[in-house]
Amino acid sequence: MAVVASAVVAVGGVAGVVSATSGEGERSTAIPDVTRAPVVPPLPAVPSPSATSPSPSPSATKKAAKKPAKKAKPPRSQSAAVSGNLYLHPDSQVLDWVRANRGDPRQQLIQSKIAAQPAAVWFAEYNPGTITSRVRDVTSGAAAAGRVPVVVPYAIPERDCGGASQGGAPSFDAYDSWIAKFAAGLGKGDVIVILEPDSIAQTDCLDDGQRANRFGALSRAGKAIHAANPNARVYFDAGHSGWHAASKMAGFLRQADAATSSDGIFTNVSNFHRTADEVAYARRVLAALGGPSSLGAVIDTSRNGNGAPEAGKWCDPDGRALGRPPTTRTGEARIDAYLWVKLPGESDGCKGAAGSFTPDYAAELARG
Repeated sequence: MAVVASAVVAVGGVAGVVSATSGEGERSTAIPDVTRAPVVPPLPAVPSPSATSPSPSPSATKKAAKKPAKKAKPPRSQSAAVSGNLYLHPDSQVLDWVRANRGDPRQQLIQSKIAAQPAAVWFAEYNPGTITSRVRDVTSGAAAAGRVPVVVPYAIPERDCGGASQGGAPSFDAYDSWIAKFAAGLGKGDVIVILEPDSIAQTDCLDDGQRANRFGALSRAGKAIHAANPNARVYFDAGHSGWHAASKMAGFLRQADAATSSDGIFTNVSNFHRTADEVAYARRVLAALGGPSSLGAVIDTSRNGNGAPEAGKWCDPDGRALGRPPTTRTGEARIDAYLWVKLPGESDGCKGAAGSFTPDYAAELARG
C-alpha cells in the first residue's frame, strides 16, 4: 500500500494545529492553516493510515542556538515537566469560523468542543525575516496570560519528502539560521516545542547522507532551543504505534541525539491511534532509547477518540472523534501531556481543501 502523509498545513497563517497518523509505511502529519500574528504555513494534508499499514510522515525540526554563550543543559534534567495550564491562542481558523458564523446551527457545538480547547500553533513557513516576531507574538501572549504555549516548528529541508506538505528551508544552513531565529522568539517562560512532525519517522525516502544531515540538524535544533530558553521542553518525532517498531524508532532517535538534545518524544501527530496504544508505544520507545529517566512523551489526542480507521483510510476518515482534551496532567508515568497538535476540523484534503477548516468535518468529530 502506498505510503501516505498525514500532516496538512496552510502557509501564511498564525495559529493552527496539526494531526498525523501513520504506521510503518504510513505518514502522520498535517499542517493547519493560519492567518494572522504568528505565521504558520499549512502542514502536510495527508494523515497516516491506520496501524495496519506503515508509512512515513513528513516534517522535521531543527534549530540553531542564537546565544552560544550559554550551553543548554541536558533537556529533561534542566526543568521539571510543565505543570501550568495550556495556552489558547486567539488566532486560528476555527476561531475565525466561530466568530463569523454565530447563527450557524453547528457553531455552538464547534465552539464548545473544539474552539475552546488550547491547540498547537504551527510555524511551517520558511520566513527568516519575520519568524522571531511571529513566535514572540505567541509566547508573549501566553506569558501575559500565565499559560503554556505549544509551538510547532515545521520547516526542515525536504519536508514531507515532496508530498502534500512539501516545502521547508532551502538548505540545512538556512534551516539552522531559521531555527535560531525561531528560538529567539521563545522568551524565557515554559513552552512546549513539538519539533518537526514526521522528520524522524519519515526518513525512508532519504538516502544515508540525507538522513544523517537531517538527524544532525534536529540535534542542533534541540540544543539551540534549550540554549535560547532553558525552560523550553523540546520533543522529537517518534511517529506512532502503527508505524515503526519501537526498537527501530529508538535507533533513529539515537542518531538524532534525542537522549541529550530533547526532553523526550511525541507520537500520533495528525493520527488516530488510541491513547492507550500510544502510551504503551511511547514507553517502549523511551526504554529502547535509553538516556535520562526524565525523558518523557507527549501524545496528540486531537482525533483519536474512536481509534484508527481501517487500513488505507487516512484522509478525513469517517467515524472518527475528538480524543482526550489537552492537559499536562495525564496521571501516567513518563507521559508529560496529551496535546491537540493537529487542529480538529482542519481537513487532510478530502472533506475540504488540505489544511482548511471544514465545519462539517469539525462537527462530525465533535459529535463522535
